[in-house]
Amino acid sequence: MKKLLVSSLEPSANLHLEPILAELKEYKLGGIFDPKFGKPLYPSSDFSIMGFVDAISKIKVAKRAIKQMVELSFEYKKVLLIDSPAFNLPLAKAIKRKNPNIEITYYILPQVWAWKAKRVKKIEKYCDNLCSILPFEEKFYSRSIYVGHPLLDEIEDFKDGVSCEKIVSFLPGSRRSEIKALMKIYKEVALDIKAKKLLVIPKHFSKSDIKEIYGDIAEFEVVYDAKKALYRSDFAFVCSGTATLEASLIGVPFVLAYKAKKIDYFIAKRFVKLNHIGLANIILDFEGLKPLHKELIQHEVTKENLLNEYNTLDREKFFNHSVILRKLLKHGSCKNVIKFLI
Repeated sequence: MKKLLVSSLEPSANLHLEPILAELKEYKLGGIFDPKFGKPLYPSSDFSIMGFVDAISKIKVAKRAIKQMVELSFEYKKVLLIDSPAFNLPLAKAIKRKNPNIEITYYILPQVWAWKAKRVKKIEKYCDNLCSILPFEEKFYSRSIYVGHPLLDEIEDFKDGVSCEKIVSFLPGSRRSEIKALMKIYKEVALDIKAKKLLVIPKHFSKSDIKEIYGDIAEFEVVYDAKKALYRSDFAFVCSGTATLEASLIGVPFVLAYKAKKIDYFIAKRFVKLNHIGLANIILDFEGLKPLHKELIQHEVTKENLLNEYNTLDREKFFNHSVILRKLLKHGSCKNVIKFLI
């Protein structure tokens, strides 16, 4: 039986962890992860944050968790860290200093191409295997290995052309604050669209959560599987995040909408040096290609702007660019990551 110490803090990280565990089949899991995989030291939800300000409140619990993870590491031979560099880099350093013989694999590397380039030295010093999911990251890391992208493992159905099913999906995000920021505008948009409206809600929300966060959603058909909803749809309104890349790869035309707390946006704008915030657009930009989709940010997120994209977007052009994106990412990552864990 394989023994694996895991640090998987985000909902998206746990989604990417799931196919790896399915492939491993028999394993003993320890650390931080979604309780559906077993009994964690801490559930991932304990570390859920939204923005820089929210992160401050999690510092004490993070320090305590790192200390406990270091002690736990002596029961394992291999460590898998997924994304979340603000926590996982200090964790890698702490484990390696106390337990230098343990093998640490970092999967979904820190986005040093966006900001904090100095992290490269730390991750290369304290991690043994650097598993990249973006082809251009080899320009920034000296020994990263492109393993493929997890979404190409997780997406079962890709569009083979422009669809006309009169179905539109609304994806306001996975965190409470981002959902509340977008839902009022999404509801206004939905009233002006003559089509079936799907509202994608994260599976972990309870009925009381849904009522409190979303309010009246009688206008929508509630669904819990983002990938299936996107595949069914002719168009989507998507909050910034993993779902934008899912939509891009599946091939459903969409517009990215992002509204953050003013202080979080100010900090991000000051330090993040990128032309785009959508992953598909970032990938294409590094390849010298034009963006795939429109990005509406902060005050640009209005009913009028969202409806304009819905009514005017060139669906055929979008689909052709989507196919190019799939080819750039090549294949899934699960089997290549597992090679470092067995």
